Amino acid sequence: MLGLKLLTDPRWANIAESNLHEILSDHAWCEQKAASNAIMLITQNPEYEDLVHELTAIAIEEMQHFQMVIDIIKERGYTLGRERKDDYVGRLLKFAKKDGSRNQAFIDRLLFAAMIEARSCERFRVLSKNIKDENLAKFYYDLMVSEANHYTTFLNFAKKYTIDVDVEKRWQEWLDFEGELIQSYGTKEYIHG
Repeated sequence: MLGLKLLTDPRWANIAESNLHEILSDHAWCEQKAASNAIMLITQNPEYEDLVHELTAIAIEEMQHFQMVIDIIKERGYTLGRERKDDYVGRLLKFAKKDGSRNQAFIDRLLFAAMIEARSCERFRVLSKNIKDENLAKFYYDLMVSEANHYTTFLNFAKKYTIDVDVEKRWQEWLDFEGELIQSYGTKEYIHG
């Protein structure tokens, strides 16, 4: 369904589970950044009433996820670690087109968001199926469903609001780029690491 070119090796879940403090801190910050991205898309494109409505709901939901992860961190006696640079996301952002029309930049930002949601959904699936902690496995299953909905929302808005972008072609370019990029990741206790 997601069209990802390379799936995460299930053994990545063992890396994540071996250092839950790190993966949970990283995950919390990923949720915060996802909320910030939705807000940025709203502030830059307020003329699209349905987008404003849907992305407001996503931003709120992402912050609720942030709170949920913070609660898990606290319940387990951990503290939220400092935000760290997400190299995967940074490299995806560099792939986004910024020098074309306003519409091209808008569509690429939506596809950028869809790509991150797709990979997060896939990683949450791996966690839900492969970690031994039953409570966390269920938590990640529920988040997987949520991320899948976010992925389709961003992709559908890209298709709806394109003016001068062949969204299907550009999405394939995103999938191809991410398929190459993700080969360098999957060895650390980061959601995208």
